[in-house]
This record gives sequence, C-alpha cells and structure tokens, in this order.
Amino acid sequence: MTQSVLSCRAQAVVDSGSDNPFFDVISDVWCPSKNPKGYVNVGVAENTLMHDELLKFLNQRLELPAKYLTYNEGGSGSSRLKKAIASFLNNHLKPFTPLDPSHLMITNGVSPAVEHVAWAFADPGEGILLGRPYYGMFIPDISLRSGSPVVPVSFDEHDPLSLEGVDKYEEAILEFQQRTGKKVKALMLCHPHNPLGRCYPRAVLIKMMQLCQKYQIHLISDEIYALSTFENSVDTHPPPVKFESALSIDPTGIIDPGLVHALWGMSKDFGANGMRIGVIISQANRNVHMALQGTALYSQASGITDHLTSLLLEDTDFTNRYIQQNQQKLSEAHAYTTNYLKQHGIEYATGCNAAFFVWMDLGKRYHELHPEEDCEDIEKTVMQRLLQKKVFLATGFLFGSEQKGWFRIVVTQGHELLSMALERIVAALE
Repeated sequence: MTQSVLSCRAQAVVDSGSDNPFFDVISDVWCPSKNPKGYVNVGVAENTLMHDELLKFLNQRLELPAKYLTYNEGGSGSSRLKKAIASFLNNHLKPFTPLDPSHLMITNGVSPAVEHVAWAFADPGEGILLGRPYYGMFIPDISLRSGSPVVPVSFDEHDPLSLEGVDKYEEAILEFQQRTGKKVKALMLCHPHNPLGRCYPRAVLIKMMQLCQKYQIHLISDEIYALSTFENSVDTHPPPVKFESALSIDPTGIIDPGLVHALWGMSKDFGANGMRIGVIISQANRNVHMALQGTALYSQASGITDHLTSLLLEDTDFTNRYIQQNQQKLSEAHAYTTNYLKQHGIEYATGCNAAFFVWMDLGKRYHELHPEEDCEDIEKTVMQRLLQKKVFLATGFLFGSEQKGWFRIVVTQGHELLSMALERIVAALE
C-alpha cells in the first residue's frame, strides 16, 4: 500500500533519470516569459479557465465576521454553509428528495469525504468496488485509514459505463467473497467519470442500484464534476450522455435509500482546488452522520473557506452565469484538443462531455511512428520521451487502465499552455 500511495502522490511511475519526476515538474513550471524551457504540466486536474471571474467576485465580497476566527459550529460545517450548499445542489442536481441541511456533512475537500465514507462503511479487509480505469487517488483515499482493499473491476471488451459493465461488478463481488471470505461493502462511482470524461446513463445507474440492493452494498456517487459538463461539438459516437445525479432517481422499488450517498465539492466545478470544501450527502441514513461526528474534527473546513463558499453559493445569478461560461470554455478546450489529436493521428476516447480531460492512446501512435522498436513497457518509453520534451501527463498505469499506452491530458489551463503541451506531445512521439 505504501508504494501505491507514493506512486499516486508523486505521479512517478517511470525512471526518467530522477528520483521524483513529479517534484521536478512542479519546481520547474513553464512560463512563456519567465521560464519558457520549464515543464508544461497537463497532468493535474485543475481548471484555471474561470479564475479571473471567480477571484474578482471573491475579492469584492470578502469581509470576514469575527465568528469565523473561532471553532464556529464544529467540524461538520456551519448551518449557513449547509443551507447554501443544499439550496445550490437542489437547483442543479435535481434530487428526487430535496436536500435538507441535515443531510450534509462538510469536509475540507472531497478526498477526506471519500476517506470518511470508506471508513464508515467497511471494516478492515472488507472490499470496496472500483471500476477500471479509475481516478488513481481513490486507492489511498479508500484504503489507507480504513484498511479496506479496493476491489478493481475489469470490463474486458465491454464499455465500463454500459449495462453489460454492471454485470462485471457482480462478477467482482462474487470472486472477492469466494477468494477472501470477506464481504464487499460499497461501490465507488466517479460520475461524471475520471478519466473518461463521460456520464453514466440513467438506466446504468438504476441497474447499479439494483445490484447494490441485492448484495446490501452502499452506492457512493462521487459527483465532483457534476456541473463541469459541456457540448461535445466534435464526436458523434458514442452519443454523449446527459448528466443525471444518482440523487435524482426515485429509489422506490430499486434500492433502500439508506444505501445511496453522493459526494460533491468546490474543487472542480468552481476551479478552486485550494478552496477546500467537500460534502458528504446521505439523505436516509442517520447512522452515517452519527458515525462521522467524531472524525469531523479532523477534516473541518476553515472558517474563511466556509464563509467564502457561502457567499458564492448564495449568489444564484453569479453562479448560474459562472457555470454557463465555464461550460462554454470547457467545450472550446475539448474541441481544440480533440481536433489537434485527430490532425496528428492520435486516437482518443470519444463521447466525452464532462470534466477536464481527454483520454488518449499515445502508445498506439508511438508504435505506428516507430514500428522497428520493440517496447517492452510502452508507457515508460513514452513517458520518458514526454519528460525529455518537458511536458508532463498522467499515465494509464495510475488509473488502473486495462490497456497499455493510454494517457490523460488536462485541457483546462488556458489556450497558450494547452497548445504548447500538444506541440511538445507530438514532438515527443516523433
């Protein structure tokens, strides 16, 4: 486990001639004027496209009351913040049962929220399902404190977001139980998906709920990219699927509502990774809230962040305008990237209409350009060449990819940086 955590946190899965290539990257960041020979980092999921608008709003509004310099209302978030988040998410996620502030527990980011629910739902040795490819940091977030192993789900030739894919989750449950004698206690879903950038169809969510009901498994829908959806103007197949929250589905006759939970936060939809706010939503299971009361102290959001987030989410006109503009910029960044990849013969996963990235097969293109080479580890080979060209991506290995040679590029850090990254990627493959 220690090695897995280090690999995820350092993003250092190749021998590039440096003990910690990720730390080399962040200490030598590209700047067109001050450091044009630095690393172009398109491996970290940050969205800077709307930073100017968000900072302008916050800097105009910040006037901090004294109570936010105290412990305020405790570790699980202020009443004001819970009310603001509940109202905001009722407006955008359209939950079947409207959210009430009592349904929410606030954390200092979604990573602590993932850790909390894993710890609450599973005892050491009990499994938590995770479909491949997955967000790499789920592994330590789920397993480090809880001692609960991730049960990776492979899909072979099936689409991971399909009805047939749900059958693979059931196979993984049965295999894990037979092999270990332990139960599977939860299914972790990233919806919209990271790194595929797609949304689960409503019918697939319902089938997953039915599976969870059958085995009495908690369904955890991490919806941190819920509002970072956009129009895909490039791909026609598969048809992009509209985002629908797991909370929007009437659970009657499908699943015990006490088994359904969702996570959300400020990091992605508001491009504010440093604004450490996450929320655990559990509408029909008071035991979850009771179990986490004691641990809330260790993930308490700061008073300043509590106040700023409340200010932001209470302003419906600004947030509606912000989300609309952000989605337009996401669409433009996706179109520019995918058209560039097409022009240079690089295959990518189509049908994307959410989140910040494109999932692309650099290994295949490298083989096409260098058929004479016998690459035993294509990801290592390509990653070494990328680092030599001073561009940093996240490798498929970190996402548990079933196919070798895939990489995730983040497209939301501005046109100048993105165009430079794409130029260096193409140069690295040549």
